[in-house]
Amino acid sequence: MTDLYQSQRAMRQMRRQAMQRGVIAILDVGSSKIACLILRFDGTARLSEDNSIGSLAGQSGFRVVGAATTRSRGVQFGEITAMQETERAIRTALQAAQKMAEIRVDHVIACFSGANPRSYGLDATVELEGQVVTESEIARVLAACEVPEYGTGREVLHAQPVNFALDNRSGLIDPRGQLGHNLAVDMHMLTVDAAAIQHLVHCIKRCDLELAGIASSGYVSGISALVEDEQELGAACIDMGGGSTSISIFMKKHMIYADCVRMGGDHITGDISMGLGVPMANAERIKTFCGGVHATGADDRDMIDIGGDTGDWEHDRRTVSRAELIGIMRPRVEEILEEVRLRLDAAGFDHLPSQQIVLTGGSSQIMGLDGLASRILGQQVRLGRPLRVHGLPQSATGPGFAGAVGLALFAAHPQDEWWDFEVPVDRYPARSLRRAVKWFRDNW
Repeated sequence: MTDLYQSQRAMRQMRRQAMQRGVIAILDVGSSKIACLILRFDGTARLSEDNSIGSLAGQSGFRVVGAATTRSRGVQFGEITAMQETERAIRTALQAAQKMAEIRVDHVIACFSGANPRSYGLDATVELEGQVVTESEIARVLAACEVPEYGTGREVLHAQPVNFALDNRSGLIDPRGQLGHNLAVDMHMLTVDAAAIQHLVHCIKRCDLELAGIASSGYVSGISALVEDEQELGAACIDMGGGSTSISIFMKKHMIYADCVRMGGDHITGDISMGLGVPMANAERIKTFCGGVHATGADDRDMIDIGGDTGDWEHDRRTVSRAELIGIMRPRVEEILEEVRLRLDAAGFDHLPSQQIVLTGGSSQIMGLDGLASRILGQQVRLGRPLRVHGLPQSATGPGFAGAVGLALFAAHPQDEWWDFEVPVDRYPARSLRRAVKWFRDNW
């Protein structure tokens, strides 16, 4: 725990240095594409030391000066499986973005999906030594949280205070400077498989880059695809990528739960490839241009030329009806959404005051998906695109860039995490398990 605490602190320090120098790279390492944005900061970028706890401020202070994507290699289910291939893909994306920005970058902040995320809700109460809440009192109450036995081979990726209470006043975002006797905190902690983080860190080092921060894709997608009201009142962001589908739940502007389904758009493409007997590249094109999940009578007559590549023109001239294509795609899409529903139910999502669901990610663009999703998930569903940020090229404004844009916002205005406070070393948390997400039912 201590090592991770220190390495997270070191990364945060590095991020501040990079921002003071004025430039940083954003890397979204996905299963189907690797996206790289280069951000330039001007003097107005607040480095969050003076920000209130957890505030996700507006996106002032930076502009995108370079952007590039490349087809991902060596990544499955959001996790790196072939180091050299991923390294080559990262270098390709980074070089193209640097060329566009006409600038060299040494520091990078990365996000990734998969890695079996698990959420925990921790809490603690301390008696204040004075009457006033100070920085050190906050460090003390965070250190008093009993951390669960989360198992070997796991690392804490995020640990954020999501709610403070002073005496009987709950729902405080930043209690510093306020008067009281007892200070309580609720903290959301997210753990992931350590190997996934180690592979990413190693891969970025091999690209001669310094890692200045790391985040979960589900979390940063929620930051960019959910509007402020949704983040405040309660909403889930479902980021449908190529190899996995990330789920994050937000409340009071904080992520309070995250999970992941190990299926995504690549699995739908694989089904089309198998079902129609065409290569994956053809299947991807057919899915993108002709796919859907809702068949009408007209789809029986709507024929799609699927072609082949044997070189025999007669043999290669093949067509299927759009209804057949939908018949192949729909079961897999339903399976992914059913899995998402199980995760939302387990999180107690139906106890939130508002239950908006936002679909984003490259695979969210399948025709008719929002309608099917609202039927399976039983809630209002809308399609989400990332927030507009300065300098973002038109090609990077689609749902597939929710993670990259969210990571840029996270880099500029990070929410406070446990390691941002000087926790006394003798006060490293004891261990016991609290039910995740229990606190928001009690407090709101």
